[in-house]
Order: sequence, then C-alpha cells, then structure tokens
Amino acid sequence: MSAAVIRVGVTGHRNVDDEADVVRRLTAAVRAVRGDAPTSDVEIWSSLAEGADRLVAELVPAEAGGLVAVLPLADDDYRDDFASAESGEQFDRLLALAHRVDIVGPDEGGTRDSAYERAGRTVVACCDVLLALWDGEPSRGRGGTAQMVDEARRLGRDVLVIPVNRSSA
Repeated sequence: MSAAVIRVGVTGHRNVDDEADVVRRLTAAVRAVRGDAPTSDVEIWSSLAEGADRLVAELVPAEAGGLVAVLPLADDDYRDDFASAESGEQFDRLLALAHRVDIVGPDEGGTRDSAYERAGRTVVACCDVLLALWDGEPSRGRGGTAQMVDEARRLGRDVLVIPVNRSSA
C-alpha cells in the first residue's frame, strides 16, 4: 500500500432493499472519500457481517486498497450466525482478501452481542471515515448501526450515511 491510506469503516443493516442501487451509491461514496487524493489507498475496515459489511467489502478489488477484517468471534464460531452455506462461502472468500484479521471477542460478560458491539467499536475507533448504510432508525440491539453512527460522531469521525430501506428478508 502507499503511504497515504484512508481507513473507511463500515456499519449497516443486514438486509437492505435494492442492492444494485446501494452498490452504485457505495461505489460513488468510496470514490468521494478519495476526493482530491485519487492516489490514496482506501482501506476498508469491516466485520464481514451479512449485508452492508459485505457489500462494501466486495468493492475492495475495484475501488479500494485493502481490507481489514474485524471479527466479533473466531471465524468458525462467527459462521454459526450466517443464514446459509452460501453466506459462509462468501464470508470465506472475503476473509481471504483481508490483509489483516483481528478477532475482538466478547467482553467479560461473554455474550455474542457484546462481541458484535466490540467489533463495531473497534471499526469506529480505527477508521478515518465511517460509511453507514442506515435507515435512520434507532438500533434494534447492542452494537447496532445507530449506536455506531453515534459513537463515530462522538469521536469526531467523518460519517457518510447511505440511506437505505431494510428489506424484510
């Protein structure tokens, strides 16, 4: 990677409507992050969760300079939360693209929710810009999109919101 790296964190919903339109807007957003520095690498920081995290991670080869995977749980344990075998295969393919993998694990309470929250907070703490695929609604659980957007703003991170509608899938 070049010396100029812009770290873009990802947060967002698992299911979004009109993925093709969302991907088009994501591509434009990643390009906009580069702005006046088109030679800068854009390093994506993602938990590789289903939905938003993976939509952004899929842009890595074409639009970015690298991928850092921040996993809430060890990959074998994390796979238990995926909806299908195909989802696990997509995760494996994207994980193989990562030049760095961090596993944060749960807090002292040991809950899965705490591991997801810790992964989100790590992404926010390490990014320059947070890219949020968000419907604008409050979080539905610990570590949700709204919480991560609030955390990023509290820390003074730039936040780019891509408005989305959650699908019922």
